[in-house]
Amino acid sequence: MTTIGFIGSGHIGSQVARKAIENGYDVVLSNSRGPETLTALVDELGPKARAGTRDEAAEAGDIVVVSVPFKAYADTPVEPLAGKLVIDTNNYYFERDGHYPALDDGSQTSSGALQEHLPSSRVVKAFNAIQANDITADAHPAGSPDRRALAIAGNDEAAKATVVALLDSFGFDSVDAGPLTESWRFQRDTPAYGARANVQEMRGKLAGATR
Repeated sequence: MTTIGFIGSGHIGSQVARKAIENGYDVVLSNSRGPETLTALVDELGPKARAGTRDEAAEAGDIVVVSVPFKAYADTPVEPLAGKLVIDTNNYYFERDGHYPALDDGSQTSSGALQEHLPSSRVVKAFNAIQANDITADAHPAGSPDRRALAIAGNDEAAKATVVALLDSFGFDSVDAGPLTESWRFQRDTPAYGARANVQEMRGKLAGATR
């Protein structure tokens, strides 16, 4: 896999793109405002980056990162992502997104909603519970005593293994929270959300989460 596409290139998406390029990937960036609005970011990232439409980013990516406000998740293109690994960085904030009863009552998760929207894709939730700047500033080599662990969740074991390897190359350990139905354990207002923790500590925070 050599290219990562980005549907959404804001705070989280741009930082993940920086780490991707640092690790040898090409990136195709997109947002809701059009490729021309990404010129400054592409210029900063250099020759391994280019901007395109959402469909172009989805088509080009071997892995595709969806990093948009939850209320816009249904605008994610479906057919170009069929069969692909999709990393979902989204969080549900009702103040911004409006109320979704299934999320409010806990019968659905935001990543589960994206998976339903992308039935042929393999969605893995990651990068949602870390401050954007920490993605580049808080990375450490494998075996470092202060290496940070990030939680992930997904229904496809092979897809999760790919994300674990990606996170490792980016400078982070991983803790698997389980399927997407368990991804609420590291969303907003949980102990794991935004926590700087090692693997053992992260496991404890995930286990201690309550709805």
